Order: sequence, then structure tokens, then C-alpha cells
Amino acid sequence: MPDPILEVINIHKSFGGVRALNGVSIGLLPGEVHALVGENGAGKSTLIRILTGAIQADAGEVHLRGQPFEQITPRKARQLGITAIYQEPALFPDLTVGENIFLSQDRPAVLQRVDWNACERHARQLLDRIGADINPRTPAGRLTMPQQQLVEIAKALGDNASVIIMDEPTASLGDRDAENLFRIVSELRAAGTTMVYISHRFEELYRLADRVTVLRDGQVIETRAMAETTSADLIRLMVGRELASTYPKHDVELGSVALDVRNLTCKRFGVMDVSLAVHHGEIVGLAGLVGSGRTQFAEALFGLAPIDSGDVYVDGRSVLIHSPNDAVRAGLAYLPEDRRRHGVILDMSVEANTTLACLRRISRRGFMRFHAERESAMEFIKRLRIKSPSPETATKNLSGGNQQKVALARWLMTEPRVLILDEPTQGIDVAAKAEIYELIGELARRGLGVLMISSDMPEVLGLSDRIAVMSKGRISGELKRDEANPHAVLELALGHAADGKLK
Repeated sequence: MPDPILEVINIHKSFGGVRALNGVSIGLLPGEVHALVGENGAGKSTLIRILTGAIQADAGEVHLRGQPFEQITPRKARQLGITAIYQEPALFPDLTVGENIFLSQDRPAVLQRVDWNACERHARQLLDRIGADINPRTPAGRLTMPQQQLVEIAKALGDNASVIIMDEPTASLGDRDAENLFRIVSELRAAGTTMVYISHRFEELYRLADRVTVLRDGQVIETRAMAETTSADLIRLMVGRELASTYPKHDVELGSVALDVRNLTCKRFGVMDVSLAVHHGEIVGLAGLVGSGRTQFAEALFGLAPIDSGDVYVDGRSVLIHSPNDAVRAGLAYLPEDRRRHGVILDMSVEANTTLACLRRISRRGFMRFHAERESAMEFIKRLRIKSPSPETATKNLSGGNQQKVALARWLMTEPRVLILDEPTQGIDVAAKAEIYELIGELARRGLGVLMISSDMPEVLGLSDRIAVMSKGRISGELKRDEANPHAVLELALGHAADGKLK
């Protein structure tokens, strides 16, 4: 076995008495794809931040090509050839794609002019390399989440790094974009680049990774060859126990129609003539490729864009939705795809996030009743089993799965009739996913109507009572639970079947 190109030795890191890493040692071999897995809170993010210079370890050593280095900064990490693609894109929204890519590269000396045409050409080359059809002149703020992720990948490739860390790189990508990423990973590995690949999608790990290291509670549990590891092994090593059922599906007697959408059109978002219904106690999966209009339909339904035509009924009552306030009053709740930008306010406390949509309930004559806020928040912290040191803890300090629960608690507090979930388990670990799935099932058993948008095919197939599939802004067809399979869903997503309507 060759000597490691990058090695961390006995790394320790604590935050305010909480030990995040406890004696972590990992060696990365030249030209390998090394999977790093573990539950949210296992220490993966802390390790990445140490390797990229964002924070310093309390103890331990990091060796690159056999040479130790200390006090690494983000700039020094890039100079040493270590770069990271994070799960949450960090682009400057008011700058163009080309300018964002330029900022990640070595910039010219003071008073030296920038050749913006050359920067744009370089950005276009990087985007073309990963098959991203994105104009470098487009403001980053206009990009979708998948497009932002592709720009981050292009930025990393532009650094010519010898070690690339990828943190959930396909979390927001569709099948086609993910395939482009896999191709790039294979090309980089063939060229000798070492990659740390963090993902909760086991099928990607089996396709790409040579070895896998499992972290749990800040410690390395085991490192082994990927080919010698089963999914059951990974889950057991990650959570320290067996998960009885990945998709806990319970039979629920359906009630009356909770949501009835008829011929909804939103030209601004490219949504055309969409009709679907969701019953009380029913989970309807909304599938489709990236760009099919799933999220745009949900946003229009929730009043984030004007509806040009169509009718919306909640519990048989016609409702007019011109804003999110109208939607909430009508009995709709919407958990968006990007929880860090639109789902929770990271710097606010858990209790403040939880009660944010119900301020009228916990205030009197314009003044907050903080005791009522605490009681309301504690009820949902307990009900959803949110793991937080206290209600006053900043939401940014929680794991991804618990942040998602906080976002979910906020909308459940509005007592909705219909809950719209957009990628509800994106970027969270298998144990947290199981908890979210159980919560969704419990909500359906209590009579809530659930419309779930997901790019995760097993998730859609495992949880949904029915599946509606979108293609080019329209419902291309529907499938009952007993007739749904990956092939049938993909056929409809590609528009190969006649347009249908979900009834």
C-alpha cells in the first residue's frame, strides 16, 4: 500500500466542553476516493473545517506528503492543494458566476488589471468540463440550488487541487447532473487526485469509493474496503444499532379531500395546467427530474409567485392565495428545499424559530409573551424529539436533521390541513432520515394531507400512497403505490407517457 498523501493523526477538537473529535486518525491514499460517513454530529464537518483551515485542532497532527504542517489557514490550504465543496453553496448572489469562480482563484497583484474576458473564458471552460449549461455572466443569485452546486464544483476544479473534499455534492443534483459529477470524479481519480466523498446515499459510495471510514461520536469506528462492506454494515457502524425499517409505512384510512388543485398555471414559474388532489391521511409523492417544475408548483401554490389561472380548494372551500400569509390562513404549510436559506434562521434560537410562524398566538397587544413562547416551543421539541442543549440554543449549532425538525415544528404549530415538503431529508444521515420518515407517517396517521417532493427514488416509492410525476411544468401522469417502480416513474418524468391528471 502506498504512503498516504494526506494523514490526520490523533486529532482532538472540543467546543465549549463538547468533544467533537476524539483521537481521529485517517490516512488518504493517492488517487483514491475515500468515503467518510457518519450521523450528523459524528464529527465529519469538524474534520473538514480543520483540513481546510477554517478552525484549528486542539491537539494532533496533519501531514501532507509526509510533512507536518500547523496553523493552516483557508488560503494556505488552497496553496497546499486542499479544497472543499460544501453541501450548502456559498456564492455571492450579486456577483456573476464568472466573478464567483474568479474570486476562488489566485488574484492578480495590487494595481494589476483584471482580464475579465479571460476570467469568463476560464469559467466557461470549467463549467463545460462538468457539463453545466450555465452562462458565466448570470448573477449567482438567479441560479437554482442544483446550479449553485455545479458552480461550487467548477470552483474546486479550478484550484487544481490534489485533495478534494466533497460534502454531499449530489444533494441538490438531478440524475443527469449527478452522472456528470460521477464522470468527473472518475477522471480526477484516474489523474491521481485524492477525494474525500461524504454522502448519505450509499449507492453513490458503492459506485465511487475505494475505502470508507465510519465516524461516530467524534471517533473513528472503522476503516475498510468499500467492496467488503454492506449497507447493513454501514448503518450498524454509524448508529451503533440496526434500523428495523428504513421506510416505516403504515396503512391509513384516507379521509376527505384536503387539497384540490385544478388547472393551476403560473407562467412566471413555468407551471402549466397542473391538477392534483391530496386526501387527509394521504402521502402523495411528487416526482420528476430537476427542472420539471415540482418546486415551482409548490412555491406558486404557497403564494410565492402569482397564479395566472386555476382554482385551489382546501377542505372543499375555494381559497384565493396571493401570498404566503393567505396560504397559511387557508391551512397550507410549506417546508422549502433549502432549509438553511429559507427553512430556518440559523442565528435565531430553537424556540424563536419554532414559534416564528405563530407570533400572534404567543403575543398580546403587540407584546411577546415569552413564557408562552417557551411552552409552545418545548411542546414541539419534545413531540418531534429535537436534540438541542436548550431552547435558547442557536439553530446553527444543531445537526442537519434537527434543523429540519425545527423547520417542521414551525409549520406544524400553525395547525395546517396540508403539509408540503420539498426534499425533506436532503443532506441528513440515515438515522435522522428514519426519524423524519416516522414523523411524516405519524402526521398522515393523524389526518394531515402530505404532498412530498423528492428526488430520492427509494424515498418516493417507500413513503407515498400515490405518486404524481411532473415533466416540463405539467403533471405527466400518476401511479398508485402498488404499480409504482423506478422504471415507471422515470418514463413519466421523461415525458414518454401521455399527460394525465391526479384525481
